[in-house]
Amino acid sequence: MVNTGFSYSLDEIKQMSQDVLKLAKKQGASAAEAEVSLSMGQNVSVRLHEVENIEYNRDKGLSVTVFFGQQKGHASTSDLSLTALQDTVVAACDIAKYTAKDAYCGLADAELMATDVPDLQLHHAWPISVDEAIVMARDCEAAAFAVDKRITNSEGANVSTGEGYFAYSNSHGFTGGYPSSRHGISCSVIAEAGDSMQRDYWYSTARAASDLQSADDIGRIAGERTLRRLHSRKIRTCQVPVLFEAPLASGLIGTLINAISGGSLYRKSSFLLDSLGTKIASPLLNIVEDPHLAKGLASSPFDSEGVATKARQLVKDGVLQGYVLGSYSARKLGMQSTGNAGGNHNLLVQSGPNDFAGLLKQMGTGLLVTELLGSGVNAVTGDYSRGAAGFWVENGVIVHAVEEITIAGNMRDMLQAIVGIGSDVLVQGSKQVGSILIERMTVACE
Repeated sequence: MVNTGFSYSLDEIKQMSQDVLKLAKKQGASAAEAEVSLSMGQNVSVRLHEVENIEYNRDKGLSVTVFFGQQKGHASTSDLSLTALQDTVVAACDIAKYTAKDAYCGLADAELMATDVPDLQLHHAWPISVDEAIVMARDCEAAAFAVDKRITNSEGANVSTGEGYFAYSNSHGFTGGYPSSRHGISCSVIAEAGDSMQRDYWYSTARAASDLQSADDIGRIAGERTLRRLHSRKIRTCQVPVLFEAPLASGLIGTLINAISGGSLYRKSSFLLDSLGTKIASPLLNIVEDPHLAKGLASSPFDSEGVATKARQLVKDGVLQGYVLGSYSARKLGMQSTGNAGGNHNLLVQSGPNDFAGLLKQMGTGLLVTELLGSGVNAVTGDYSRGAAGFWVENGVIVHAVEEITIAGNMRDMLQAIVGIGSDVLVQGSKQVGSILIERMTVACE
């Protein structure tokens, strides 16, 4: 995509967000916050060597939240004209006047506002043309087909690029904003052999195109992952060690983070209520949150309320060190915001000494899980039951693919039963973690 520029500069949208606060004050609001964002992107997909889709997006928007004491109103618009901004502020104020009072609502505490906004290298434009993206997507898909003749069909290869700006201001006098980008390449193919048909995929995403895996590597890995799933078999119900491949291990960490997040805690819908300072997991589990990681996919100098972010240890040797809170949930819990309004930042899970092959050897005989189906996790009790597919392992060696199985346990027990965390860390999102080995789970044939 050739960058033709945005309609407004970053300085202009910062001023726009400040102007909205002035409009809110004129309407009688005691406090307000506003965010203005601009984004654009390009997405090209190819299937069976033919161009399937070429998509462009170019979006802009403003959201404003106003407070009349303990009453709150919110409105948004995609029209950034002065008249639209005025109408949006009026709409938010009208809504606030008819909402019930909430003692916990309001801006984040003024003393928590970020005063230093370092450059975290989050914006890297990718000036790739449509024609270049088509060639890259075709090369990616071709690399998958080149793996083996049994790869007979494709769900497509995709090349996407996107970038944008945002600016946030609130009545504390805080204004901040910065540009960011996110690019990706993906491929999904289908393999057939006799009556067996399987699909799998691979992808890479990064702030800078130079940090993406090559299109050839992504296609090859997608092809290899698909091919190895052929001729899957069923297995008997058993209790065995279970190894969650790195892309799925991040989901286990995500379930843990949801359980220690403010909304789950104050609603009492968490299996980790009142767990601060207690041992919630194996001593092998150590999690650091690093919001200032250069080029990090979840890096930010401040959260969505302007609160300064900082590095901290969430879990140390299995002991929970802190919650994940925005200002509203913090007040509900009688605590202070942790700079997590809008979500967690880069979560770095400490690896153990074993790589993926080492974890297979450590497991001996058990199940390697490479795909999960459904959302069977009870947030309140921690009960865990998911449809799964993967590979049966004996003596540390993959023997055959398996499918149509269910794995079950309880998240409390599973976290305590972590016996290995691999060094095969993938950077595909906000959670950076290697494969995780659970000492024992129930595996049932569907």
